[in-house]
Amino acid sequence: MSFFDALGARIDRIDSVLSVGLDPDPARLPPSVRDTDLPRWAFNRRIIDATHEYAAVYKPNAAFYEDPDGWRALRETMAYADGKGVPVLLDAKRGDIGNTARQYADLLDFADAITVNPYLGGDSLQPFLSKAEKGVFVLCRTSNAGGADIQDQELADGRTIYEHVADLAAGWNEHENVGLVVGATAPEELESLREWVPDLPFLVPGVGAQGGDVEAAVTAGLADGVGLVNSSRGIIFAAEEQDEWERAAGVAAKRLRDRLNEFRGDD
Repeated sequence: MSFFDALGARIDRIDSVLSVGLDPDPARLPPSVRDTDLPRWAFNRRIIDATHEYAAVYKPNAAFYEDPDGWRALRETMAYADGKGVPVLLDAKRGDIGNTARQYADLLDFADAITVNPYLGGDSLQPFLSKAEKGVFVLCRTSNAGGADIQDQELADGRTIYEHVADLAAGWNEHENVGLVVGATAPEELESLREWVPDLPFLVPGVGAQGGDVEAAVTAGLADGVGLVNSSRGIIFAAEEQDEWERAAGVAAKRLRDRLNEFRGDD
C-alpha cells in the first residue's frame, strides 16, 4: 500500500488529519525524563502514549536528533510509533545531488515519508521519488516570514517561484507519492495553491505556536480528504506545570483534532 493510501485509511479510521510534531528540545524536557538513558526517547514514548489515538502521523524533525544519542532516540521513536500503528513523516528537508542524495534517501528505510528541498532540481529528488511506497513532501510555500524572500519572487511568465515548485511537484508525481509543504500562516496563498494543484495532498505547518489559520489549513489543505495539519510545540509542550505534561499533550491533541474536524465537512 502506498503512503497516501495508508494515510487516507488512517485518517478515516481515527477521524483525524492531525500531525503531531515530535521536536524534543532538550532545554524544555521535563525533569522526569532528563535523567533517563535516552531522554528524547523517553519523552517521545510518553507523548505517543498520550496522543496516538488522535495522531494521523507523527512528524519528528531531524534537527532535534542529529547526534549519536539523538539518532538512537529517533530510531526507537519511529519503531514505537509503528507499533502503535501510526505512520512517521520525517521532517528532514533533504536535497542534494548524486550519491549524497541516495544516502539521504536511505532514511526512508525507517520512516514512511519525508520532507525534501526542491531547490537543487528534480534529479536531486529522484532517489526519494523512486521509492513509490513512500511519501515525499516537497517544500513549496513555507510558514516563516522569510520564505517570501525567495518563494514569492515572480518569474518571467508571471508565476511565483512557489507556484513553479508546485507545478514541478505535480510533474514529479509519477508514483502518486508526492505532496507539498504549504504553511498555514499565509492562508490566501494556501487557498490559491489548492486551486493551482488540486490533486496533491498538503502538509500544513504553522498551526499552533506559529498562529496559522486553522480553517484555511483544513479547507485548502486536503485533497480528497487526505492531508495533514501539523502542530509541534503547541501539543508536546502544552503543559504549564511540568508534572502534568503527558496529560496536557493528550488534551491539546484532542482539542486540536476536534477543532480541525469542525472544518472538514464531508471529507
